[in-house]
Amino acid sequence: MSTVPTVSDAPSYLLDRDPAFALHRGGKLEVRSTVEVENAEQLSLAYTPGVARVCTAIAEDPELAAEYTWAARTVAVVSDGTAVLGLGDIGPAAAMPVMEGKALLFKQFAGVDAVPVCLATTDVDALVETVVRLAPSFGGINLEDISAPRCFEVEDRLREALDIPVFHDDQHGTAVVVLAALRNAARLTGRPLSALRAVVAGAGASGIAVSRILLEAGIGDLAAADSKGMLHTGREDLNPVKALLARDSNKAGYTGSVEEALRGADVFIGLSGATVAESAVAAMAPDAVVFALSNPTPEIAPAAAARHARVVATGRSDFPNQINNVLAFPGIFRGAFDVRASIITEGMKLAAAEAIAAVVSDEELSADHIVPSPFDHRVAVAVAEAVAAQARRDGVARS
Repeated sequence: MSTVPTVSDAPSYLLDRDPAFALHRGGKLEVRSTVEVENAEQLSLAYTPGVARVCTAIAEDPELAAEYTWAARTVAVVSDGTAVLGLGDIGPAAAMPVMEGKALLFKQFAGVDAVPVCLATTDVDALVETVVRLAPSFGGINLEDISAPRCFEVEDRLREALDIPVFHDDQHGTAVVVLAALRNAARLTGRPLSALRAVVAGAGASGIAVSRILLEAGIGDLAAADSKGMLHTGREDLNPVKALLARDSNKAGYTGSVEEALRGADVFIGLSGATVAESAVAAMAPDAVVFALSNPTPEIAPAAAARHARVVATGRSDFPNQINNVLAFPGIFRGAFDVRASIITEGMKLAAAEAIAAVVSDEELSADHIVPSPFDHRVAVAVAEAVAAQARRDGVARS
């Protein structure tokens, strides 16, 4: 009986005919030195005996490590491979190309060094303990592709244990860019955030974080849903994170389906992988905003959504208004590093969203252009400056 060939059956020369495999051969990263070692004198300074003087000074004053090592300007991109892109739980080895890519984006867009660290454990205690033990080598921790609800506890415990920025990009990077896009969609349609009612489909890591930042930013009302329906205080099957969100949102008291809640709503944000009927979007309020962000298949086809909504955004690069985390995380870490922030505060995230939104001028703003391009070099600079300034205002800057 014949078997279906898999990628592992193909010779390497055939894989390299695929441009993605060709680009990834050997990985996407390397380590380069910042000093020359070409003679005995340089060797004696870079290594023994000169390095001993630097080590002794740091032992006496650990704060000197920020100036005399790479730690304070380097991010660890940490994953356990349990929630990778649209691939799910594929494990730490298979997650490495994504983490390498994340590190590449840090360097490309904000000049921040980053190291991918994929861990062979899914145990929360083990993840936290491992990252805490690695932390002296880094100035910040970017958590990536860790499944919910474990990701919430991992981040909370690391933020409590460490005095360096800890940022789960699947939550907060997505949330920052969604808020920036919604600010501009509201500006385009002549409404304040406080006048909008939003429905969020999805209550995983990104759905919870998006809901939280929109509430913090002052949206009029917001109701979120998971696979079992709307989150509300009458449900007894909610985990603590969802129960807290139910308490703080859904002032209108929706208890049914997403489609029911969408009647008359101003904003739909999809982060669920589910589908939404075109008729539900048609029932939304005039000048509706639809962010169908699931990848690779949005909750509703953009063309169908555009028949009824004023603004449509997706997570894809082949449609207008891509909600792309690369607009946020490089500049956020750059700004945090520039002032040696001990934490990334809620205020810093809000400042980042405002900075991203402000890059799009009134002249540039349109239904097909509510967020800047990921390749707009103004973005990382604007975000870094805003985040650094907010860190000083929040009292978490150390320089």
